Amino acid sequence: MCQYSAQDGVPDDWHLQHLACRAVGGAGIVMAEATNVEARGRITPYCTGLWNDRQRDAFARIVRFIKSQGAVAGIQLGHAGRKGSSARPWEGGKGLAPAQGGWQVIAPSPIAFNDGHPVPLEMDEPLIAEVMSLFAASARRAREAGFDLIELHGAHGYLISTFLSPLANRRTDRYGGSFENRIRFLREVVDAVRSEWPEDRPLFVRISCSDWVEGGWDLESSVRLAEVLKRDGKVDLIDCSSGGVDPRQKIPSAPGFQVPFAAALRSRAGIATGAVGLISAPEMAEQILAEGKADVIVMARAFLNDPYWPLHAAKALEAKVAWPSQYERGNIF
Repeated sequence: MCQYSAQDGVPDDWHLQHLACRAVGGAGIVMAEATNVEARGRITPYCTGLWNDRQRDAFARIVRFIKSQGAVAGIQLGHAGRKGSSARPWEGGKGLAPAQGGWQVIAPSPIAFNDGHPVPLEMDEPLIAEVMSLFAASARRAREAGFDLIELHGAHGYLISTFLSPLANRRTDRYGGSFENRIRFLREVVDAVRSEWPEDRPLFVRISCSDWVEGGWDLESSVRLAEVLKRDGKVDLIDCSSGGVDPRQKIPSAPGFQVPFAAALRSRAGIATGAVGLISAPEMAEQILAEGKADVIVMARAFLNDPYWPLHAAKALEAKVAWPSQYERGNIF
């Protein structure tokens, strides 16, 4: 989860302790927060980036520790698009004016996310090509930093998902209109990333499987996209989230409410999926996997609440897992 605590996109001691605790706590994959491919692509001025070597080297220190604990080190690469240039959530989350340090945001169409957010610059094809090259460069730096896994953030109203959704994409060129045109940007980003990311390292894509707004992107669109990505053969898993594209959304939030998305894409498109969304009970997580509804459980808020959730979950499920030697004396409760 985004920490909104970096300076100039550089992760620091806060990010080290934040991610290191989850590796010590037994997570199989530790995924660094949505990390942006250019300064313009940040959600807030305090988001992490991977557009220069200083940022790469700071992440490399964190990666070394994560891997020393036996965890897989992953990073989420993304671009905020029209939801960029915003204040941090605890500062209101509204768009920032230039006098407040704000910047010009970009998107497939010049449609603001909501009142209080800036109208984005509509991307022309040269700018689209430039952003593709930025994703490739960030993937190269992720490789150089030692990451084992990349996840492309194509959900929650950020740049990639606004190309997918007909609510945010009103283009009439080859990047808009038909389903095939609206998924083109994502497919080309995948190609760009794979040009710098080895075939033997996994590539995940997070999508919003539903906009939760009539006329928006929906489950059937997600299944079709999953079938295309499966056929293209460059994406290993789809992380199935939802929402974030349109403030009119009506989300029926409840524990496990997004699991049916993961189950549908897995069964109908034959691609591995991740289940996410208010999953916190060990028994629920175990049941999702046992019933074949997803291949991995993706957790965020539960880990903010308890960095050692996997160790405690193993005890609840009566599974034997190794604790760090330094903490073994605490394995008595």
